[in-house]
Amino acid sequence: MDLRKITDHISVSPQIEPDDIPAIVKGGFRSVMCNRPDDEEPGQCCYDDVAKAARAAGLEMHWLPIVTSAITAEDIAAFRAALDEMPKPMLAYCRTGTRCTMMWTIARHEEIEAQEILDRTSKAGYDMSGLLQQLARRSPT
Repeated sequence: MDLRKITDHISVSPQIEPDDIPAIVKGGFRSVMCNRPDDEEPGQCCYDDVAKAARAAGLEMHWLPIVTSAITAEDIAAFRAALDEMPKPMLAYCRTGTRCTMMWTIARHEEIEAQEILDRTSKAGYDMSGLLQQLARRSPT
């Protein structure tokens, strides 16, 4: 398991398995969000299996499958709501953790300075510089 801290409130990870849940609980997490659609690739653990183990261990679970090439305004709003409402600290996972980090960047770019986002995501091993440039071009001046 490869947990990568973005803030004190959220970490991201590549795909997790039901057997990872005890370590996630031991790590102090209170909720888990899956941003990966089921059947994205052969052999992938399905959301329901992870959710069953997580809920049995007392974690809150949320499934918000995101297709990177087709992110909608509704996806962004739902991700932002989950960030605001789910118990902290939370873990978000997808195939590699990049999609979760990208969604966090989109959700928080108007609240957090771009350099801080870049510093936090880079420290976690994700390069969001291109995304931040795109977001800056779209933001009103």
